[in-house]
Amino acid sequence: MPISNPPDISEPVFEEPWQAQAFALTLALHERGVFTWQEWAQALGARVKQEDGEAYYAAWLTALETLLTAKGIADVEALAELKAAWAEAYRQTPHGRPVEL
Repeated sequence: MPISNPPDISEPVFEEPWQAQAFALTLALHERGVFTWQEWAQALGARVKQEDGEAYYAAWLTALETLLTAKGIADVEALAELKAAWAEAYRQTPHGRPVEL
């Protein structure tokens, strides 16, 4: 059996910083016992099945939001307000500058 080469690690694992942050947040919440890995796998799997051309980490984030709202940890309205605030801040931020709320 031939030995395969290791994956090319010169390419970034995440396309955008927010993807790495969503990944890290998911791991931290799991490590703190907010949800089991089985609960996470079910939530992500359900979202990926519903995926309609959605990017993987967008589905990841939606699954995390869904799981946290189902557990009563996050509020749907509060999440919507934060998303709207970030979208507005993004639109108002000059190109190349960090987005701040």
